[in-house]
Amino acid sequence: MAILIVGGSGFLGSELVRQARAAGHTTVATYTTKPGDSTPDAWRRLDLRDAESLDSVVADAQPRVVINASSGRADWAITAEGPVQLAIVTAKRGTPMVHVSTDAVFSGAGTLYDESCLPDPITPYGAAKAAAETGILAVHPKAVVARTSLIIGHGLSVHERLVHELAAGTTDGALYSDDIRCPVHVSDLAAALLELAHGSAAGIHHVAGPDALSRHQLGVLIAERDGLDASRLPAGLRADSTTPGPLDVRLDSQATQRHLRTRLRGAREFLSSAAAVQRKG
Repeated sequence: MAILIVGGSGFLGSELVRQARAAGHTTVATYTTKPGDSTPDAWRRLDLRDAESLDSVVADAQPRVVINASSGRADWAITAEGPVQLAIVTAKRGTPMVHVSTDAVFSGAGTLYDESCLPDPITPYGAAKAAAETGILAVHPKAVVARTSLIIGHGLSVHERLVHELAAGTTDGALYSDDIRCPVHVSDLAAALLELAHGSAAGIHHVAGPDALSRHQLGVLIAERDGLDASRLPAGLRADSTTPGPLDVRLDSQATQRHLRTRLRGAREFLSSAAAVQRKG
């Protein structure tokens, strides 16, 4: 099966490429500025803002399924409009699509969110992601929108790198103790997305870990796994900062988990001492 992985040069995209190839699938991965470190069967440059380029890349790849793991942050054209254009192209071809979304579509006012909860974003990034979800499902009703949370794994995530920099004192900042999420391991997330891509799923699915942790608690677990001095990690409150964002967003992934073979582990498990030994080995 040929899989087109949009955003294949990113952290999640690279893991998707690795797992898809290990499973024997032909993979075509896209990048915006330069190819990543993964080794798909082919790389294609793609700008999600360019509808003609989108159509050309999909036509050339002839994928059986498309997974959009790209991230344009708060850039509306890339994060909101680009994925909808991708959904239009794939829907016209009858190609299944999985779009990776985020818990940032929620404000945190409700704390626990399952798939029936309506988005109420409070940041530009969350608003762009919410708009993409709505547009994708409007033009491609059989697509999958997979919301996830903080992605951790292999020491390569932005969160893990930040912990190392804070512990070393090479960067300023703080880890919020009032900002709560449900972290997921990148390997678990990629495996779950590939399952959703190859199945008959459609609509919104939550794919996050079962442990609700603050960013500071998560940082301490990362530090302990990596042998860092967790006491050097500065704590702070997002409520007191100038950086907007929801405070407490816990994705309820139980409904999706019941239909997956992949087990979505909690951060306390995959950042445990045993996991650290396995990682080093």
